[in-house]
Amino acid sequence: MARDVANVWWAMFGFSVLVLLVVSALWIYAMLRRPQTYSAEQALRINRRWIIGGGLILPTVSIIALLAFGIPTGRSMLPLPVEGEQPLRIQVVGHQWWWEVRYPDSGVVTANQFILPVDRPVDVEVTSADVIHSFWVPRLGGKLDMVPGRTNTLRLQASQTGVFRGQCSEFCGSQHAHMILHVEALEPDAFAGWVEARRELAHQPPSGDAGRVFDERCGQCHRVAGVSDGDRAPDLSDLATRPTLGAGVIANDSEGLRRWLSDHQSLKHGIAMPRHDDIPEETLGQLADWLETLAP
Repeated sequence: MARDVANVWWAMFGFSVLVLLVVSALWIYAMLRRPQTYSAEQALRINRRWIIGGGLILPTVSIIALLAFGIPTGRSMLPLPVEGEQPLRIQVVGHQWWWEVRYPDSGVVTANQFILPVDRPVDVEVTSADVIHSFWVPRLGGKLDMVPGRTNTLRLQASQTGVFRGQCSEFCGSQHAHMILHVEALEPDAFAGWVEARRELAHQPPSGDAGRVFDERCGQCHRVAGVSDGDRAPDLSDLATRPTLGAGVIANDSEGLRRWLSDHQSLKHGIAMPRHDDIPEETLGQLADWLETLAP
């Protein structure tokens, strides 16, 4: 679908270049040719030719040609009925400044990563929890606005496996540029395994002071399967499998996780996650050790 969009762009670009060349050639010809004298009747006939040809026929033909390219491309991204295997539904909710991703048919919830199978149409149902965002994966298709209180649907289909970058493409606040979505297309069997591994997740809560801190603070906003039911911040149930933290701000490794817990407001200023200045470093380390175990 992204290829079709690119083809439409190249067709429009090529046509505009052709028009520019023709108009420039006519302009140069008009500047260089010798002046001629026309009768009133001849001048009226020439004017009519230019009005009809340049003002009616040329724009009409141009618009029809562009619509012939554009309509099929736009139609392919609409959630229309299909024969055979039905499209996979994936719900994406935009937040300031992270992505909530849900697979309603399997009950799987994740954040800041969008996993889909190749060679199967996917209906992406997008909305927003706060301000207007815009869902866009340039390598897969066009973008679609995410509007609070409204659900829009975009159909995508990956033709090959790979890792792609998604990005919010509607300015949504100070951290708009740091609202990145990790997108990965998997073979159907690998995708089915990814979903199945997350379908019945259940973790054990951390022990000691780390458990108390998570219960009193983190768990009020974050959900961890079997531990907490927070719904105001990213779901952490499969946190250890994600490549980045903070929607693409920092790598999700041992060092990055500890830095995120202590310096998240510096790394991504303005997010809702409060500072942890009053939590001992040792307790944060214990919490980080536990978060690293959150994987299927």
